[in-house]
Amino acid sequence: MANRSDTGISDLFIVGGGINGCGIARDAAGRGLSVTLVEMNDLASATSSASTKLFHGGLRYLEYFEFRLVREALVERETLLRAMPHISWPMRFVLPYHADMRFDAETPTSKLLSVAMPWTKGRRPAWLIRLGLFLYDTLGGRKILPGTTTLDLRDAPEGAPLQERFAKAYEYSDCWVEDSRLVVLNARDAAARGAQILTRRQMVGARREGDIWRIETRDTETGDTASHRARMLVNAAGPWVGDVIQSKVRLNSGDGVRLVRGSHIVTRKLYDHDKCYFLQGTDGRIIFTIPYERDFTLIGTTDAEHDDPSKKPECTPAERRYLLDFANHYFERQLGEADIVWTYSGVRPLYDDGASSATAATRDYTLKVETDGGAPVLNVFGGKITTYRRLAESALRRIGDHLPVSRGPWTAGVPLPGGDFPVDGVADLMAGLRRDYPFLSHDWALRLVRAYGTEARAILGDAANAGDLGRDFGATLTEAELRWLMSREFARRAEDVIWRRNKLGLRLDPAQVATLEDWMAETGSRADAAE
Repeated sequence: MANRSDTGISDLFIVGGGINGCGIARDAAGRGLSVTLVEMNDLASATSSASTKLFHGGLRYLEYFEFRLVREALVERETLLRAMPHISWPMRFVLPYHADMRFDAETPTSKLLSVAMPWTKGRRPAWLIRLGLFLYDTLGGRKILPGTTTLDLRDAPEGAPLQERFAKAYEYSDCWVEDSRLVVLNARDAAARGAQILTRRQMVGARREGDIWRIETRDTETGDTASHRARMLVNAAGPWVGDVIQSKVRLNSGDGVRLVRGSHIVTRKLYDHDKCYFLQGTDGRIIFTIPYERDFTLIGTTDAEHDDPSKKPECTPAERRYLLDFANHYFERQLGEADIVWTYSGVRPLYDDGASSATAATRDYTLKVETDGGAPVLNVFGGKITTYRRLAESALRRIGDHLPVSRGPWTAGVPLPGGDFPVDGVADLMAGLRRDYPFLSHDWALRLVRAYGTEARAILGDAANAGDLGRDFGATLTEAELRWLMSREFARRAEDVIWRRNKLGLRLDPAQVATLEDWMAETGSRADAAE
């Protein structure tokens, strides 16, 4: 029979270990609230590790007149860059222009132009794109990121990979982020401030007992159960937010979630420079092609309805073909199935606003508090990685209506673990590491800095050579780093390490992965026995 335990009362009980749940946990713990967070799998195991890895204002959202969302996201770009310069960095985006570019027919901009300028026939005029980029440059009050420029692709190196018919492009700024590491760092900081982070623990039910929630959970590996109590419940379950409302908490709520699948492909490197391309299709949709992990190119994303959150999202053959054909419409080098080295898909849990298509559904977040029947519950719908911190602040305002909060907003300007160095300080950090640890190659040092920032030194310790870091599992992954990931970053399995704490799954072969899995299982068992 599974063991059962009963815990004390928390102020907040958060369901979901994605970016929204971990962001709220960090903010709440820093304001003096006691927090328990449960995640039924690994941190960032669903939507928050399957994004396009960008934090950006959302240029295309201007076509939907979502000016508040775009402005908030643009302001946040530079706030986040300063807080996590190891896992995020500026990136320049090249938007090739051609006369066949079209709007999605359902956008407000398209409908307005069809009336005011019917001769455009759904095409995007160059002046309108430039106006949109002007707004993009000015709405957020840039201080770090450079503004838009115009490129002559016939002479610029950015034109070399493209087909000859593209002669002009606009280049603007947005940012890259290591999405799953962002989640883990928020969870770590929440834990450092007193939050209890419980991974691989599933909420199986919750009920109100007056002003207190009683929540039942089950360990997904051992079957052990536990009963928790909390003054407020936060449903940040991502794709499962509707399931929590309907079958776990059993609320009589009319709010719904719209699940939209976004799929990506990763190919061998498509071009040599470090800029991203923003590609617009004749169907009004857009995709990005992004330099990825030094030797690869990331291409995405799609927008498709996804009915069941329990069904693992996968990049379908049709989506693979769609992304390949989209890229082949622009690039001189033609991609085929054999060029794809990896695919991944995620499900965006958007608030169901009744939009006619998955592409048109709002990317803004919606927070709803239910108090009927006693203790309050906050349901979190939608959201973007870029605005996760602002979402958490908004959530704390709603939480503060029901619980005493000891301080106001505090997370802006406070670095995440390892991020306590300047935005332009990566090169200096690398140089210092290679000086003090001369056995590190350039790529190894870069990987450590980009993952751990100033904490890379804590992993390397007093090692005088690579052998001092213990067993080598391949692709510069050592026993010392693994022990750090298991003891400090909640990693339990090989997939946690090679796909969410880093992307070494692109470089390790199946035998190396199996060896890693065995070592982690044995090491974890010994640690459990010692407790």
